[in-house]
Amino acid sequence: MNAPVQITEQQLHDAVAKSGLALDKKRYLWAISPSLPVIGIGILAGYQFAPRPLKKLFAIGGPLVLHVIIPTIDTLIGKDKNNPTAEDIKLLEQDPYYARLVKTFIPLQYIANVYACYLVSRKNTSLLDKILLGMSMGAINGIAINTAHELSHKSSRIDHLLSHLALVPSAYNHFRIEHPYGHHKRAATPEDPASSKMGETFYEFLPRTVIGSFKSAVEIETRRLKRKNLSFWSKDNELLQGWSMTAAFHGSMIALFGKETIPYLLTQSAYSIGLFEIINYIEHYGLLRQKDEQGKYERTMPEHSWNNNNIVTNLFLYQLQRHSDHHAYPTRPFQALRHFDEAPELPSGYASMLLPALIPSLWFKMMDKRVFDHYQGDLNKANIHPKRRTKLFKKFGVLDKLLS
Repeated sequence: MNAPVQITEQQLHDAVAKSGLALDKKRYLWAISPSLPVIGIGILAGYQFAPRPLKKLFAIGGPLVLHVIIPTIDTLIGKDKNNPTAEDIKLLEQDPYYARLVKTFIPLQYIANVYACYLVSRKNTSLLDKILLGMSMGAINGIAINTAHELSHKSSRIDHLLSHLALVPSAYNHFRIEHPYGHHKRAATPEDPASSKMGETFYEFLPRTVIGSFKSAVEIETRRLKRKNLSFWSKDNELLQGWSMTAAFHGSMIALFGKETIPYLLTQSAYSIGLFEIINYIEHYGLLRQKDEQGKYERTMPEHSWNNNNIVTNLFLYQLQRHSDHHAYPTRPFQALRHFDEAPELPSGYASMLLPALIPSLWFKMMDKRVFDHYQGDLNKANIHPKRRTKLFKKFGVLDKLLS
């Protein structure tokens, strides 16, 4: 079997120039995502040096950027009209520029986190300010989980370690294991803790996904080690490695800057996890892979993920909103992901959907009819929360065929 042909970066650029095509019109715009920690550093500097009346505004700068500024710009600019061709994908996948961009996020993330710990350790920083700064850095570290997501699908051990590094501030290292080996096998099924069900509120989903994903990661890593005749407590356990990295970072911050950092560290971790799990809640809401005659789930298709093609949020999230193509080709790098017209479409970008997801009545008003329409009125094909099944069938006036 012949090994895949590798081309150099110069050969890649020569091929693009020869074709006369602009292979990726967003090539340099992708720097927006790793620049997010720089925005965080700017917010922290603003808090440090601004006059006292403006300090609170800078302290809450992260949520303002995430929930107000980005959604506004996203709505104004609109959708991405570019979609890579099959030939584009081959070239884009081999371009090392994009991998470098993803990895650039991590050192900037750590600079911002250390800076924040310094600020909250100062005697004149109030408890409220520590919590607000924790929320701002939680926004950065929540997006960092998406950086970890991109790296978690690579085959290199170095990339896996970098994925853990991006997860360390949020203390969510089990994601590196559970996402590629658990969620990607069970997505859009009732068995997946990271796939939300129609009628399920985010507040019901959150404990289910956090606990379920953690347990799943432990089971997956235990099985992997058992195949190698190793115990869970082996030094080869990737979960233990990730947790050790997390303990080392948080312990170092407390040792360097004192116990005054603890409220901040707890807040940023909780906020980043909550932010990430809201996105999980959005991605597969109510969607269900059907079973074949043998009782096996069909393969994951474009119709099993909610998508959106708004360009600004995609630039911040490495095209996570082109979620269907990611599930079809998990190892495909973000720059080569495609948009599918047949995939179910969210009413707006992920950034704009974060706050509605926190308001159940608004979320159900926006999304339940979309699930109903996606399945052309047959809610028996949807992934429905068992407690809400009767209510939803009655609401939409359809016959409930109880499926085994």
